[in-house]
Amino acid sequence: MCKLCGMRATVEFEDDTAQALAQLRSETGMGLSETVNVLVRRGLLAEEPSARFVQETHRLGIRIDVTNVADAIDLLEGHQVR
Repeated sequence: MCKLCGMRATVEFEDDTAQALAQLRSETGMGLSETVNVLVRRGLLAEEPSARFVQETHRLGIRIDVTNVADAIDLLEGHQVR
């Protein structure tokens, strides 16, 4: 639990990330939380901008009213997705 904010969090890792975490844990003997914290710190302290994650965005050419999130998702992905 975060002593500063008093929060616990559930985090879902994608398969490649989970595999990399498992391998690093196996090599170092660290627990999961310690391993995640080490890797997050490395990412935050990365000196090369290319080493950091950058979200790519693309203009869709449409305006969406996001007052109702479900309607916005239906518009973008179709109602079959839900």
